[in-house]
Amino acid sequence: RVFKKITPKYDLSWYVKWSSSIILLLAMALTSVSGFEPLNLILHLIGVTGWLIVGMLWHDRSLILLNGIAVTIFAMGIIKHFFGGAY
Repeated sequence: RVFKKITPKYDLSWYVKWSSSIILLLAMALTSVSGFEPLNLILHLIGVTGWLIVGMLWHDRSLILLNGIAVTIFAMGIIKHFFGGAY
């Protein structure tokens, strides 16, 4: 069975989605090792922002919703880390 590819290749969204995916994988790896806070949050924020951009380029509401919420969550975590949560 042959699957037809429907996502664009080698346009702006292709580069953003792959670089964002690599950044997210690195952020997840850093999350599994302690001592990399808030770098892991910052990398997550960059990765989900990239995927939010991809969602907007593709007019994909599920990607926009998911990553828009993720941007908010990671931004709040970064703000908390720097301005009000270190005990």
